[in-house]
Amino acid sequence: MIAIADSGSTKTDWVILNDDLSEHFRSNTIGFNPYHIDSDSIEEEMFKNEELKTIAEKITKVYFYGAGCSADFLKDTVKKGFVKFFPNAELHVDHDLLAACYAVYRGTPAMVCILGTGSNACYFDGKQIKEATPSMAYILGDEGSGNHMGKKLLHAYFSKKMPKELADKFHETYHLTISILNINVYQKPLANAYLASFSTFVNEQRDHPFMQNLIYTSMCEFFENQVIPNPEARFSEVNFIGSVAHYYEDILRAVAPTYHLEVGHVVRKPIDNLVNYHKEYILK
Repeated sequence: MIAIADSGSTKTDWVILNDDLSEHFRSNTIGFNPYHIDSDSIEEEMFKNEELKTIAEKITKVYFYGAGCSADFLKDTVKKGFVKFFPNAELHVDHDLLAACYAVYRGTPAMVCILGTGSNACYFDGKQIKEATPSMAYILGDEGSGNHMGKKLLHAYFSKKMPKELADKFHETYHLTISILNINVYQKPLANAYLASFSTFVNEQRDHPFMQNLIYTSMCEFFENQVIPNPEARFSEVNFIGSVAHYYEDILRAVAPTYHLEVGHVVRKPIDNLVNYHKEYILK
C-alpha cells in the first residue's frame, strides 16, 4: 500500500492507495510544519489516528509533501516522526511547493503559487522548480496568506485603525485582549496557524470597504514580493493552490492584470491532482 500526503501548517490530507493504485481510504491529521512541530510530536499525532494505525504496517511507500519541508534537516525532522509509525515504508519527504507544482501541472511550464495559511511562489518547467526569492515564512513573509491577513487585521484592531462597526463585531466575536494575543503568538506553538485563523473574520466581512482594501493590498504585496521577481512570470500563466486563493479568486483575477499577469488554474485542495500526478508520472 502507498500513502500520499499534502500538509500545510494547519492540516494534512492523506490518501491511501492499494497496490493496484485504487483508493483505499482518506484521512486527516494536523499539519506537520517542522518549523513549528518536532519529531516526537509528529509521531504522537500519527498514533492518535486510528484509521491510519490499522494499515500503517502495510504501507511500503510514503510520499509526504509539507509546508516548511525545504531544507534537508527539516525533512529529516518529519521523517523521524514517521519511522516508528510506518516501520516498513520507504519515506519520501519534500516541500509543499513541489506538491503544488505537481497538482497544477498541465504539461506546460508555469508559475505556481501557494496561498493558504502561508504563501510561496516558484516557476515550474515540468521537471525543476526555480524560486527567484526564498520563502520568508510567517514572520518576515507570507504575503497574501491567511497568516498575513490575520496579522493585518489584528494590527488594525489594536492600533484603533479599524472602523468602529467592524471593531465592535470583532470584539463580539473574539473578546480578545492584547495579553491573550501575545501569549498565543509568542508563547504557544503554531503561532502561524493561530494568526491565520483570524482570516475567517476577514472573509466573513469581505463586503466591507475596509476589508476589500485589506484583501486587495495583501494580494498586491504577494504579487510584488513573490511573483514579479520571477522573470518567467511575464510570459507564463500564474496558477494557484490553497484555500485563500480559492476564496479570493475573484480578487486575484482582478489584481493580476495590474501587473500584466494572467491567472490560470486555481485549485483549493491539491490532494486529488497530486494523487493523479503520482499515478501518471511516479508510480507507473
